[in-house]
Amino acid sequence: MTAQTQPKRPWYREPMVWLLIALPTVAVIESFIFLAFAIVSDDGMVEDDYYRRGKEINRVLARDQAAATLGLEGAIALSPAQHALEVRLTARQAMHWPEQVELKFLYATRSGWDRSLVLPRHADGAYRAPLPDLAPGHWNVQLAAQGWRLTGSLHVPGAQQLTLRPSGP
Repeated sequence: MTAQTQPKRPWYREPMVWLLIALPTVAVIESFIFLAFAIVSDDGMVEDDYYRRGKEINRVLARDQAAATLGLEGAIALSPAQHALEVRLTARQAMHWPEQVELKFLYATRSGWDRSLVLPRHADGAYRAPLPDLAPGHWNVQLAAQGWRLTGSLHVPGAQQLTLRPSGP
Protein backbone atom coordinates (compact mmCIF):
# COMPACT_ATOMS: atom_id res chain seq x y z
CA MET A 1 0.00 0.00 0.00
CA THR A 2 1.47 3.24 -1.08
CA ALA A 3 0.34 6.47 0.39
CA GLN A 4 0.30 9.40 -1.83
CA THR A 5 1.29 12.46 0.08
CA GLN A 6 0.83 15.98 -1.01
CA PRO A 7 3.95 18.07 -0.92
CA LYS A 8 3.82 20.55 1.95
CA ARG A 9 3.40 24.16 0.94
CA PRO A 10 5.40 26.82 2.73
CA TRP A 11 3.49 28.88 5.33
CA TYR A 12 3.57 32.07 3.28
CA ARG A 13 1.53 30.39 0.55
CA GLU A 14 -1.40 29.64 2.84
CA PRO A 15 -4.29 32.16 2.48
CA MET A 16 -5.46 31.72 6.10
CA VAL A 17 -2.10 32.86 7.40
CA TRP A 18 -2.36 36.11 5.46
CA LEU A 19 -5.92 36.63 6.67
CA LEU A 20 -4.77 36.25 10.28
CA ILE A 21 -1.96 38.75 9.68
CA ALA A 22 -4.10 41.24 7.72
CA LEU A 23 -6.85 41.77 10.31
CA PRO A 24 -4.64 43.09 13.15
CA THR A 25 -2.50 45.03 10.66
CA VAL A 26 -5.55 46.88 9.31
CA ALA A 27 -6.69 47.65 12.87
CA VAL A 28 -3.29 49.14 13.75
CA ILE A 29 -3.22 51.26 10.58
CA GLU A 30 -6.76 52.56 11.24
CA SER A 31 -5.85 53.45 14.81
CA PHE A 32 -2.95 55.59 13.57
CA ILE A 33 -5.27 57.32 11.08
CA PHE A 34 -7.78 58.13 13.84
CA LEU A 35 -4.95 59.32 16.09
CA ALA A 36 -3.82 61.71 13.35
CA PHE A 37 -7.40 63.05 13.02
CA ALA A 38 -7.62 63.56 16.78
CA ILE A 39 -4.34 65.49 16.88
CA VAL A 40 -5.02 67.67 13.81
CA SER A 41 -8.66 68.61 14.54
CA ASP A 42 -9.76 70.86 17.38
CA ASP A 43 -13.41 70.43 18.32
CA GLY A 44 -13.43 73.45 20.65
CA MET A 45 -16.18 71.93 22.79
CA VAL A 46 -14.46 71.64 26.16
CA GLU A 47 -14.96 74.53 28.58
CA ASP A 48 -12.31 75.16 31.22
CA ASP A 49 -14.65 77.03 33.52
CA TYR A 50 -17.95 75.21 33.17
CA TYR A 51 -19.35 76.68 36.41
CA ARG A 52 -18.93 80.25 35.13
CA ARG A 53 -20.58 79.25 31.83
CA GLY A 54 -23.50 77.80 33.77
CA LYS A 55 -24.02 81.09 35.59
CA GLU A 56 -23.88 82.95 32.27
CA ILE A 57 -26.70 80.77 30.93
CA ASN A 58 -28.96 82.06 33.70
CA ARG A 59 -28.15 85.64 32.68
CA VAL A 60 -28.95 84.83 29.05
CA LEU A 61 -32.32 83.41 30.09
CA ALA A 62 -33.05 86.62 31.98
CA ARG A 63 -32.22 88.63 28.83
CA ASP A 64 -34.65 86.53 26.80
CA GLN A 65 -37.34 87.06 29.45
CA ALA A 66 -36.73 90.82 29.40
CA ALA A 67 -37.21 90.89 25.62
CA ALA A 68 -40.44 88.90 25.93
CA THR A 69 -41.74 91.26 28.64
CA LEU A 70 -41.08 94.28 26.41
CA GLY A 71 -42.67 92.53 23.42
CA LEU A 72 -39.59 93.05 21.29
CA GLU A 73 -39.25 91.75 17.75
CA GLY A 74 -36.63 92.44 15.14
CA ALA A 75 -36.61 92.19 11.37
CA ILE A 76 -33.37 91.83 9.46
CA ALA A 77 -33.20 92.59 5.75
CA LEU A 78 -30.13 91.12 4.06
CA SER A 79 -28.88 92.50 0.76
CA PRO A 80 -25.96 90.36 -0.46
CA ALA A 81 -25.80 92.28 -3.75
CA GLN A 82 -25.09 95.56 -1.91
CA HIS A 83 -23.26 93.83 0.98
CA ALA A 84 -25.57 95.52 3.48
CA LEU A 85 -27.92 94.56 6.26
CA GLU A 86 -30.63 96.52 8.05
CA VAL A 87 -32.30 95.78 11.38
CA ARG A 88 -35.64 97.27 12.44
CA LEU A 89 -37.00 96.78 15.96
CA THR A 90 -40.58 96.92 17.23
CA ALA A 91 -41.99 96.67 20.75
CA ARG A 92 -45.44 96.38 22.32
CA GLN A 93 -44.67 99.14 24.78
CA ALA A 94 -42.90 102.46 24.39
CA MET A 95 -39.21 102.27 25.10
CA HIS A 96 -35.98 104.14 24.58
CA TRP A 97 -34.12 102.50 21.71
CA PRO A 98 -30.38 101.96 22.21
CA GLU A 99 -27.88 103.93 20.14
CA GLN A 100 -26.23 100.71 19.05
CA VAL A 101 -26.95 96.99 19.13
CA GLU A 102 -24.72 93.95 18.86
CA LEU A 103 -25.53 91.44 16.12
CA LYS A 104 -23.89 88.02 16.20
CA PHE A 105 -23.85 85.46 13.43
CA LEU A 106 -23.00 82.12 15.05
CA TYR A 107 -22.20 79.26 12.69
CA ALA A 108 -23.91 76.06 13.79
CA THR A 109 -20.83 73.82 13.81
CA ARG A 110 -17.69 75.98 13.65
CA SER A 111 -17.15 78.61 16.33
CA GLY A 112 -14.15 79.95 14.40
CA TRP A 113 -16.50 81.21 11.68
CA ASP A 114 -18.65 83.32 14.04
CA ARG A 115 -19.09 87.02 13.23
CA SER A 116 -19.97 89.87 15.59
CA LEU A 117 -21.06 93.35 14.51
CA VAL A 118 -21.97 96.55 16.33
CA LEU A 119 -24.74 98.36 14.45
CA PRO A 120 -25.28 102.08 15.04
CA ARG A 121 -28.78 103.56 15.05
CA HIS A 122 -29.60 105.88 12.15
CA ALA A 123 -31.99 108.84 12.06
CA ASP A 124 -34.82 106.75 10.62
CA GLY A 125 -34.62 104.32 13.56
CA ALA A 126 -32.98 101.48 11.63
CA TYR A 127 -29.66 99.88 12.47
CA ARG A 128 -27.38 99.32 9.48
CA ALA A 129 -23.98 97.77 8.81
CA PRO A 130 -22.05 96.09 6.01
CA LEU A 131 -23.01 92.45 5.56
CA PRO A 132 -20.08 90.19 6.49
CA ASP A 133 -19.10 87.29 4.28
CA LEU A 134 -21.02 84.28 5.57
CA ALA A 135 -20.13 80.71 4.64
CA PRO A 136 -22.94 78.58 3.24
CA GLY A 137 -24.83 76.69 5.91
CA HIS A 138 -26.96 77.14 9.02
CA TRP A 139 -26.38 80.25 11.15
CA ASN A 140 -27.87 81.20 14.52
CA VAL A 141 -28.40 84.96 14.82
CA GLN A 142 -28.50 86.94 18.08
CA LEU A 143 -29.32 90.61 18.52
CA ALA A 144 -28.65 92.10 21.94
CA ALA A 145 -28.53 95.41 23.80
CA GLN A 146 -29.47 96.90 27.19
CA GLY A 147 -30.26 93.66 28.98
CA TRP A 148 -32.39 92.00 26.28
CA ARG A 149 -31.71 89.51 23.49
CA LEU A 150 -33.51 88.34 20.34
CA THR A 151 -32.64 85.19 18.40
CA GLY A 152 -33.32 83.65 15.01
CA SER A 153 -32.04 81.16 12.47
CA LEU A 154 -30.63 81.83 9.03
CA HIS A 155 -29.73 79.60 6.07
CA VAL A 156 -27.08 80.93 3.69
CA PRO A 157 -27.30 81.29 0.73
CA GLY A 158 -30.82 82.28 -0.08
CA ALA A 159 -32.22 84.04 2.97
CA GLN A 160 -33.15 87.69 2.38
CA GLN A 161 -35.33 88.33 5.46
CA LEU A 162 -35.15 87.13 9.03
CA THR A 163 -37.45 87.72 12.01
CA LEU A 164 -35.87 87.76 15.46
CA ARG A 165 -37.86 86.92 18.60
CA PRO A 166 -37.06 86.19 22.23
CA SER A 167 -36.17 82.54 22.66
CA GLY A 168 -38.04 80.51 25.21
CA PRO A 169 -41.21 78.52 25.67
